[in-house]
Amino acid sequence: MASDSLRQAGHPEQAFVLAEQALNRLQPELGPDHPHTLSSRNNLAIALQGLGRYQEAADLHQRVLTDRERTLGPDHPDTLASRNNLANVLGALGQHQEAADLHQRTLTTRERTLGPDHPHTLGSRNNLANALRALGRHQEAADLHQQTLTDRERVLGPDHPDTQASRNRLARVGAQPPSGSVVRRLLDGFRNRSGG
Repeated sequence: MASDSLRQAGHPEQAFVLAEQALNRLQPELGPDHPHTLSSRNNLAIALQGLGRYQEAADLHQRVLTDRERTLGPDHPDTLASRNNLANVLGALGQHQEAADLHQRTLTTRERTLGPDHPHTLGSRNNLANALRALGRHQEAADLHQQTLTDRERVLGPDHPDTQASRNRLARVGAQPPSGSVVRRLLDGFRNRSGG
């Protein structure tokens, strides 16, 4: 999506304008419940979030989630993406328990529908760990980050960007990792990649 590319390139205002134009064009043509319209509304909510307009983004994500649950069902991948997006913006608003609850629900559904090793499932586990960390539940967060890192290393490989992100999150979680071997593995992995 072009608005996503603009947002990621550091142009959130232009991303918002483009997302708003796309929604204004699609909704009259396709109707409010068409999957493309819902995707455009989702993109607009993400653009709002990129502008720091978190409450507006949360309100729009909630409406998109409600409409996707009604039209696509609670287990549809787009519905799960909306639940994840709402949880992320709730976390940005400081509503960490609500975010954790939504991330847990998304993780449970993704494990059931996609399997425990699917990249979206691993992303949900990572997001839940981040929400638990924000709640001060550091050991639980560290355990989930360790599980995610182990699975990403196995599924995606040690050098995949998501694996590297998991390694960094585990290092920053602020709790003692589950064992000293984890720290040794992280340091050995770093040394091997840096040539030292």
